[in-house]
Amino acid sequence: MSRLAFRAAAAAVGVVLLAVYLAAALFVADALRFAWTARPDLPVLLALLAAVAVGSAYLSYRIGTAQVLASLDGDRLPRERAPDLHRRVDALAARMGADPPDLYVTDARTPNAFAVGGGSGSGALVIDRSLFRVLSAREVEAIVAHELAHLETNDGFALAMADGVGRALVGFATVLALPALLALSGLAAGSAWIRGRPGDRSGPFARLHRALANGLFAGFVLATLVARSRSRKREFAADDRAAEVTGDPIALARALRRIERAAEPSWPFAPLSASKRTEDPAERWLSTHPSIDERVERLRTKAESQGPTRRIPAGPSRGAAGRGRSSR
Repeated sequence: MSRLAFRAAAAAVGVVLLAVYLAAALFVADALRFAWTARPDLPVLLALLAAVAVGSAYLSYRIGTAQVLASLDGDRLPRERAPDLHRRVDALAARMGADPPDLYVTDARTPNAFAVGGGSGSGALVIDRSLFRVLSAREVEAIVAHELAHLETNDGFALAMADGVGRALVGFATVLALPALLALSGLAAGSAWIRGRPGDRSGPFARLHRALANGLFAGFVLATLVARSRSRKREFAADDRAAEVTGDPIALARALRRIERAAEPSWPFAPLSASKRTEDPAERWLSTHPSIDERVERLRTKAESQGPTRRIPAGPSRGAAGRGRSSR
């Protein structure tokens, strides 16, 4: 009798769950149908969707940039406090035909530098004070040139927009698929309760729900991979530009090695860079930066093609990186 009572109660719960989920799916479907009925002409609709995607990505970029500068444990560096550094940065910017950036110094205690902003504005260059203790003047100049290259081509903005637009497209697809997701979830949960097996997710409705959810997640991962791949290419391009402007690929290679050896990725911005050595293909694909070994080898080859050069320090990559368009 108790088993029959349990089956009856489970069936009642299953019916209620099914009704609730199907009602929610119907409500969302009606809302989407109403929105589609009230839509403007297709070109206008596509333009609106594009504007929403680009606008949300731009807003996220601007807010993120402001938050980075506001969260710095450091100060803006006026010209009178570091005239020599400002002269070096001005000279490099002049060679690159760019506006000199605002300079900030921070106390992350990890030798590094990163750039934010760029494009139509001058942008900002953030340098940790420990960088000056680890690197020579030529190596600091190479790191600065690398960061100026990011500002010159506005890499931070371009990559943030690509990432934001990709995520917005996946978001639109998720909204369109929401009625199906709700319906399948209700059918899976309701049928499991009606069968007296509340935790069972092996039925056909559960499998369809997982397939649809996994497809949407795969779209999100694909958008992320495309953005990260672009980010790694821009790191190589910034290395090439720095080597071109300074005429010293070896200085940048030495700087990368010394930064790598000086610190582990323990400061707050480090997890966003992911430039450490790894044998995991997924980690390499999701990394915003190429490995130090790859970058040093490219710089070695470039230096050798220019003639006799000094030896680049060898050593295992351990990783240390900055936020935004980091030197790492």
